[in-house]
Amino acid sequence: MSKTIFETIWSRIVAHQGETFYTRRGLELTYQVKGNGFYPNRTKYRISKGDFEKAYQLVPIDGPGNISRKVRGSSYIWAVLHDARILLGER
Repeated sequence: MSKTIFETIWSRIVAHQGETFYTRRGLELTYQVKGNGFYPNRTKYRISKGDFEKAYQLVPIDGPGNISRKVRGSSYIWAVLHDARILLGER
């Protein structure tokens, strides 16, 4: 995977912060990005840009359980990476 492709994905993640996303179970999720940190509203911990990059290499992913041992915050990462705004650049 090219770094440039993931940087495009990351820039979309940054651009859509504050918007509503949905987890696999239909729970609402919003987030903020600070530097290389992703901060979901549903928890108090930080998820790293590196975890998103690791997961992106595996897209499409059937569900968050398939990456739960590879990355922190798999439900949030799955929700964001599988949203058309992020994956396809749709508005």
